[in-house]
Amino acid sequence: MGESSGFVSVDVERISFGGKEHHVLTSHGPISVAVYGDLEKPALVTYPDVALNHMSCFQGLLFCPEASSLLLHNFCIYHISPPGHELGAAPISADEPTLSVDQLADQVAEVLDYFGLGSAMCFGVTAGAYILTLFASPRACLCISQTKYRERVLGLILVSPLCKAPSWTEWLYTKVVSNLLYFYGMCGLVKEYLLQRYFSKEVRGSSQVPESDIVSACRSLLDEKQSENVWRFLQTINGRHDLMEDLKKLRCRTLIFVGENSPFHSEALNMTTELDKRYSALVEVQACGSVVTEEQPHAMLIPLEYFLMGYGLYRPTKLSYSPRSPLSPLCISPELLSPESMGVKLKPIKTRISVKV
Repeated sequence: MGESSGFVSVDVERISFGGKEHHVLTSHGPISVAVYGDLEKPALVTYPDVALNHMSCFQGLLFCPEASSLLLHNFCIYHISPPGHELGAAPISADEPTLSVDQLADQVAEVLDYFGLGSAMCFGVTAGAYILTLFASPRACLCISQTKYRERVLGLILVSPLCKAPSWTEWLYTKVVSNLLYFYGMCGLVKEYLLQRYFSKEVRGSSQVPESDIVSACRSLLDEKQSENVWRFLQTINGRHDLMEDLKKLRCRTLIFVGENSPFHSEALNMTTELDKRYSALVEVQACGSVVTEEQPHAMLIPLEYFLMGYGLYRPTKLSYSPRSPLSPLCISPELLSPESMGVKLKPIKTRISVKV
């Protein structure tokens, strides 16, 4: 790792919850990447939703022993935080321009360049899922990099993804929230908007039922966020463009999870209509909001396991190959490309997993 053309990278020697945090100065400004695992293993790049980072967006999944063994045994995980969303982040200067979604996708490419990664599996949640889908789409080939980004994406794991431009209703509502955030900071109304975005009403509680521990923990983490930085990412995502046409040309294998109570449930359904049915699958999780990784992480295990089998990757108990072998979709056997191989009882596009609450 070191300097690469077009940007300078700076390491921060800080160990956080078992991972090393790197601050990478890209051509669009600095970005924080927390790295967990063996650098010799294939890369799994994650990107969280608005106002979240890897500790509040992927911790629930990685705290499940089975999921942790599956992912950490096969991958080195690179958790990218949106600009200014990392733990202990300082406010971004008001003189710095707000980045576009295309510039955030460029940053992903520069992070891969810095770590010397030719390609990676990509795992995003909601806004983060949009950025990684954009990174994998043909549109990204028109950005600053001469390398086709889509050739650098081995597969997509998307959780409650965004894929369309915001509707007028969403755009206007987000503008109102953005103004509250800008003038009043992370106030109660903004926190409630974000919690409704992330979680189902079952875990958010009510006047009679207390909110769950994951919601309480998330509420506390939101208090620590720099409101200026959250405002910037919210503005960026509210200015996103439609990816529906680009999805038709997407050729990497894609696994989509969505909570049936997610505000973006219909968007995930629309997304699957454009994806090649031979390489995509949808898993709907009952009684769950958008951030399935935190609210119902156990519902993700079996679909993830079947999805990764398509790349010859298994949990340690089934290990029969070198974990250092590079991922290559060219090595997928034909039967593992079938929709049925990508999850339990998968229909061509859609699987519904029942979760008892």
